[in-house]
Formats: sequence, structure tokens, C-alpha cells
Amino acid sequence: MDMKKVYEDSRFLGVNQPESTYHCDLYKASLEIYCNLPKWEKIARSHAYAMVNQEVYIKPYDRLIGRTYHLNDKNVEKTDPDFDWRTEAYKYMHETYPQFAELERYDMTLSGSPGHITWRWDKILSMGTSGIRNECLYYKEKNKADEKALQLYNGILIMLDSMDEWNEKHIKVLAEMGKTQELEICKQVPKYPARNFREALQAYFFQHIVVMKEDPPGGNSPGRLDYYLWPYLEKDLKENKITLEEAEELCEELFLRIDERVHKSDGHGESVVLGGCHKDGTSAVNPLSYIMIKAFMKYDITHPYLYVRIPKDVPEDFLMLAAKYVKEGNNRAQILNDESIMNALINRGVSYEDAADYYCGGCMEVGIQGKSSDFLFAGFFNVPKILEFTLSGGRDILNHVDLEHYKSESIFDFDDFESFYAYFLEKAKEIFNLSFEYVERLSLLSAENRPSYLLCSMLDNCMEKGRNMHDGGIKYHDYGASPIGLPNTADSLFAIKKALFDEKICSKEELLKALEADFEGYEELHNKLKKIPKYGMENDEADSMCARLTKDISDIFASYKNRFGGVSKPVILSFVWAPVVGGKLAATPDGRKAGVPVAQSLTPQSSAMTKGITAAMNSCNKLPFDCFTGGASTMWDLDAAFASEEVIASLISGFFSGGGQIFQGNVCDVETLIKAQKNPEEYPNLIVRVGGYSARFMYLSKELQDDIINRRKHSVM
Repeated sequence: MDMKKVYEDSRFLGVNQPESTYHCDLYKASLEIYCNLPKWEKIARSHAYAMVNQEVYIKPYDRLIGRTYHLNDKNVEKTDPDFDWRTEAYKYMHETYPQFAELERYDMTLSGSPGHITWRWDKILSMGTSGIRNECLYYKEKNKADEKALQLYNGILIMLDSMDEWNEKHIKVLAEMGKTQELEICKQVPKYPARNFREALQAYFFQHIVVMKEDPPGGNSPGRLDYYLWPYLEKDLKENKITLEEAEELCEELFLRIDERVHKSDGHGESVVLGGCHKDGTSAVNPLSYIMIKAFMKYDITHPYLYVRIPKDVPEDFLMLAAKYVKEGNNRAQILNDESIMNALINRGVSYEDAADYYCGGCMEVGIQGKSSDFLFAGFFNVPKILEFTLSGGRDILNHVDLEHYKSESIFDFDDFESFYAYFLEKAKEIFNLSFEYVERLSLLSAENRPSYLLCSMLDNCMEKGRNMHDGGIKYHDYGASPIGLPNTADSLFAIKKALFDEKICSKEELLKALEADFEGYEELHNKLKKIPKYGMENDEADSMCARLTKDISDIFASYKNRFGGVSKPVILSFVWAPVVGGKLAATPDGRKAGVPVAQSLTPQSSAMTKGITAAMNSCNKLPFDCFTGGASTMWDLDAAFASEEVIASLISGFFSGGGQIFQGNVCDVETLIKAQKNPEEYPNLIVRVGGYSARFMYLSKELQDDIINRRKHSVM
């Protein structure tokens, strides 16, 4: 196989995607063909109609069959309100809570975006659509008196039929093209169980693109790709039916095809997690884990996101491959600590066996494969802005505006730090719970308007219970969101404690006036505030404040219970929002000036990491990682001259042994970034780690580019 040709064609098709008619066909079906059917059936049959009527694209060299184009939809003239799962919830929140819209303007409410889910697609491999159909028929007969369950089962059957029918269209084209090997594979899968690695790979890929049409939000991910595919490759290797080199080439084609489908959006995010452990905790690293990393590193693609799980008993050569991936993988690596992440999940009630099957959906949101719902990452909160409003009594200090509907006491109402801190947490909880209520309403509407029948056929418990994932069918019906700017908030709280209460460096009035003036005319106070120790300097008091804050915020999340008993989970990452959040903040009590981007995830502020990366990591590892059930990322940008594979492996091992959860960062020099910003056409394939995802530098906003350029580049241990 000429992989250069495959790459070039895939890149061309990714950039010049054929127009997709899926949504036009969807609404044509729902508004015209099936408009008189009950809603549940109309939704199922309309998706099936749109699926079957997609174009069939097969290239002469294709070994993986099936193409859809996700980001080039033909414009839809009219949509069907029966598919709308947002408007009613949004309207309710605005009418019931006038402060909701006001807070929304400051990034203090959630967007309620679904996605970031991984399902048990291995059922297609082991059972085929025919086996899943038989399972569905069994439960349909068992629960024949349950009308709502019958709707789920019939919807699943309709979608399974559509997958088989679309596959038959590919079989017909393959026969016409004379592609006999691929023809025989597609006659077997996805309808029947896969018998070998090529069939398993084909079954996985075909079901993925179909599910992603039925349930398209970003972040819906393969999850443990090596784990569930390895038994098929292992059998073929033992029987001498394939070589490791052939398997690696097939993996290359798979990754190129995934990237082609969503190439226009680096932030779309379909993540694969490799390595990790078995359900008994022993290492699950296998030859396919190595193959997939090596295959991915050959190409300048951003999809799928390829993340590495490091089990407790990680093989040394796998750790070194992970370090090599960080150094030479074009800034796409993210390394996960199994022990720390599993401990956090178990701490919040997840069984050990389920915790071992965790995945990242999209950026780094942690869920359980086939057992978590798809509101794992529903948006983000501007936590430092909550502190700003609590200080000022509901005043936007940056824009000199008093909020009309959001009411708050101010720093002047408190005589001691502990009372002020408790009130800040109270206001944070009020805002968080308001947003989680919004997500709850979105989930309620999703149960009826976004039943995701095909997806639910591969989620544990849905068929057994006869309910879709938003109607009680999923085991862990949890919500998640990202509290942005926690290190900044902690440093500001510590500065408030020291400056106003402990050491009385200034008065409350003077502090607020200094913040409103962005420290102009208050240079002496500014210097004093900057000298107060920060989280990341290995100062026990400052680090303890950050540990206290992060635990309290995590506890607030966990205290929320939705209608199915699920909790909310802190997903600690910054994505593209560090400059966004910073841009809406006035100067802060820690000495940060207005508009400066906030810290990345749990990483200390760049200005605070003055004692080197080891000290910064030691500070970070004082945080309560067993509370971070949605995942907690850190960003450690490294100077290229400093970052040998041995150094990176040592940093990862040291950070993980201290409890750190997720390690990521760029390995590149600032000069290259500055040149790429000035002359982007000369650096079309420069990829950088943004915050939970990687992207081509030239396509990022100037604010994001500046943030990446200005992050501290560590050069000494």
C-alpha cells in the first residue's frame, strides 16, 4: 500500500470535503415523509432515512470502507422543533432566573453541550448488528407491557436496519469495483461477528461513523481502541495471518480516515486512550498499544486525539515510548496516571472494575466506557470572576458596571477571612447549582428529543432497563464542567487573607480602588501583592490555600444530585478559555493585571513558577487529586533543548508518583512560535498543545497564540 498516496488523498478530502446532505434528508424525512408518526418513531425513521441516503464514497485503494463528512453540511432551510432539545430549557432558565442571562455574559453559566461519550462498540465486533438485534428482541418480548421500553427497542431496531442497509450499498459498489477482499469483509461485518483483525477494524470504523451521524456532538470517542481490538490481532498473529507491520499500516489508514472526516476542526476531539490496565489492575499494555502510537506519530494530523494511560506496573519501554511521544509527537501527547484517576473515581463511588475501564472523551474528561452519559463536559465557569463579584458586591470591576440581577455582599461586610471565604463558596455553589439545573433540563428534553437509539444499543443497562441514557438507562448519569482559573482564585484568596486580614498591608477600600485602576497609581501596593507567595513556589501556606479551594469546589460539585442520583464532576482543563476568562477579569488581588490569561488547569501561574518545574510539580502534588473525578490536567511546556526523552520520562514518573493525574505540554522553542505567528504560511503543520487538545498554530486566534508563546518554558529540573 502506498501510504503516501493515502495520506495525500486523505488530506485533500479533509480540506475539500464533499457536501453532506444528512441534515437536509433528516428534516425532509421528519417534516414530510414521517411527519404524522409519533415523535419517537419519527426521530428514529428520519435518522435512518438520512443515514441510508448518504452518498457512498470508496477509493480504489481503500481497505477501510465507509466515509461520511462531518463538517460540511448542506444548508438546511427548515428544521423540525421535535429535534430541539435546547430552546425550551434555555427559555425556562431566562424566564425563571433573571440573573442567568447576566451571569452568562461573564462565562459563569454552562453552555450545556453534550458529547464526550464512549460506548461499548466492541458489542458490534463480538455480536454484530444481528446479535444486538436478537438481544433487543429478547428484551422487547420480556418488557412487552412497558410502552416506553418498546419505543426504545423499536427505535434501536430501526437504526440497526439502517446501518445494515447502508452497508449493503457499500457492498454493491465494492462488487462493481471488483474489490473482492473488502467485499467479503463487508459481507461479514458489521452484520455478523468479526473473525479477525481486519474485520474487527472495519466493524469498529463503520459503526463509529454511523453513530456519529445519529449523535454528532463533539468529543464522542473511540476510547480504549487497543484494548478491545487487541484480541483479534493477537489471534491473527498466532495464526500467522498478519504481521505487526501490516497491522501498523492498517492503523495508519484508520487514523488518517478519522482525521479526514473532521479535519476542518482541530477542536472537534475524538480521543483514543492506549495502554492502561485490566479490570484486575494489571497492565493491559499490548503490542497494539505501541503500534498505534508509532502509526500516529508518522503524520501531522490532529485526530484522533491519542492519549496514553500509564498503569501502575507500566513496562519501562512503554513509558519511554510515551516520553518519545511527548518530545517528538508534534505536541499532541497527553499522558494519564491510572492510579490517581482510578482512585478519584473510586473515592466517589465507582467500582474498581469500572474505574479500570475509564476513558477520556474529547479533551480529557474522564468517564467509564459504555457507562457514562454525554453531559460529561457541559461547559465552564469563570471562577475568578465569582471571586471578583464577591469582593465587589456584584460589581463588574473591569467594566465599572453594577449587575442588576445578581446580588452579593462585598468584602466590606466581613471582619475576618474565614467568613468571607465561606460566603464566596456559598455564591459559587449558588452559581454552579443554577447551571447544573440548566443541564438537568437539557437532559430531560434529550430523553424525548435526542433518544440516540443506536448509541444506546451499545451502552450498558439501556436495553436491560428499557430506557435511553437520558431517561434512566445509563449507570453513571453524571454531569461535568470545568472550573477555570482555580490557581488564580487560590492565589487571590491567599493575597486577600494576607493583605487585608493577617498583615493588613492595605485597607479594603484601597484594594478595590487599586483593582479598578488596574494598579495605575498603586504601584507600591502592586509590588507588595506580587511578593505574597503563590501556589507553585513550594510555599506550604500558598499551596494549602489552593488545596483547600480545589477540594471545596470539588465538594460543591459532588453535592449536587440530579434526578437519577448522579453527581456533578469537576473537569479541570482550560481548553481555549484561559485568555477568554482572563479577558473578562479586572486586576486581581494576587497582583495579576487586567486581561492577562488565567493559569492552565491546575498548573501554577507562569509568573509563580520561579523555582523551576520540580518545585511547581511538588506544589501541584499537594492538591487533593482524589477529589477530581472528571479529570485534572496540567500543562508543563518544556524548552526543546532541555527536554530529552530521559528527562521527560523522569518528570512523568516523578509527577505521577506524587499523585498528579494528567501530564501534557509543548516541547518547542519560543523563537519558532514567534516566527510562525509572523509568517504562518511557512509553518502550516506546526501543531501545539492548546489546553486539552492540540491544533495547528496558524489557525489559532492571536490571543491563544500569545498565551502559548508567553507560557513558562521549563528548562531546569
